Amino acid sequence: MSPMPALIEEGRAKVNLSLRVVGRRADGYHDLESVVAFADCADRLTLEPGDELKLTTTGPLAAACGDTSDNLVFKAAKLLAEAVPNLKLGAFALDKVLPVAAGIGGGSADAAAALRLLARLNDLSLDDPRLQKVALATGADVPVCLFSRACDMTGVGEQLLPLALPSMPCVMVNPRAPVATKDVFQALGLRNGELLVGATSVLEAPAWPEEGASIADWVGVLETVANDLEAPAMRIEPVIGDVLEALRESAGVKLARMSGSGATCFAIYGAPAETHAAAEKIRRDHPGWWVHAGTLS
Repeated sequence: MSPMPALIEEGRAKVNLSLRVVGRRADGYHDLESVVAFADCADRLTLEPGDELKLTTTGPLAAACGDTSDNLVFKAAKLLAEAVPNLKLGAFALDKVLPVAAGIGGGSADAAAALRLLARLNDLSLDDPRLQKVALATGADVPVCLFSRACDMTGVGEQLLPLALPSMPCVMVNPRAPVATKDVFQALGLRNGELLVGATSVLEAPAWPEEGASIADWVGVLETVANDLEAPAMRIEPVIGDVLEALRESAGVKLARMSGSGATCFAIYGAPAETHAAAEKIRRDHPGWWVHAGTLS
């Protein structure tokens, strides 16, 4: 018998179009509400079926991945092997192109891609409760990255409501300054059990547009909510302010803000031509920054 061919998945970048911190629970975790979209830039993960679990990293940002044993791909695979008896494994190869510690869920997207690959190899459904449990145990952003589709994410990341998001031309910019999520939440400074959002705020929460809504419809609603982590992240890494200024000064921009816990920021435009013009100018003005022009959906 010939060996089984390698399986391939993409780990698409996650972008938080909004991010409200509802509060900090008694167990120390933060409850959030976030509209999440996915970009057309991605890491690439390959799985070569075999007896031994291995991981190699290549690509322009492979050096930023750190020690293999700490990689979320490894963590997700080991947790799933503990949850599913006789799980078939193999050798993973990660082509790393997304910035790390960047607020776009690069590591989470890679872990989710690993779980999808292992699900394909072992004939598991993505709705398998064991897969869902392992995704959340691996990291708060892994469940949303598992399906990689636009949704309203609540709780600590486990509650997902699909949204019908139009294709949005966008520019994503990272100043190549890693920002640790735990540091940003620490700078936010909530005590265990403290709420930021009261009952009135929940009742007044915006209704997200229905299927068929335009980019303008979405921008209009998104402007009424913010990213609560933007201010504490900027205190840790002030260059985020420079990124936002560069995006907000670009021609045709509809909305610009930080994604996740930073430092990646994004801007939404009305047409693809505007994204390419904005990206070219930012690359020219800031040659050290990571810049991607594409779409969110």
